[in-house]
Amino acid sequence: MSVWDDIADTPREAENLRVRSELMMAIEKKINEREWTQVQAAEALGLTQPRVSDLLRGKISKFSLDALVDIASGLDVHVKVCV
Repeated sequence: MSVWDDIADTPREAENLRVRSELMMAIEKKINEREWTQVQAAEALGLTQPRVSDLLRGKISKFSLDALVDIASGLDVHVKVCV
């Protein structure tokens, strides 16, 4: 059982939260590796600085899986789906 299982209403929602969380952490890692400021990351990814701030602060509810995949793509983070 994970923290997502504890806060989600359904197993489906818990899985979605888990996947989004993992993707957010991978994005944050890439931004940190590049030593970008929030402004630099925003410019490179076509986002606003407040949006990058939300991402780096882990505001998971503000990001869909689709949006996170788009952001990750801009950082050369490749998303692989395994079933």
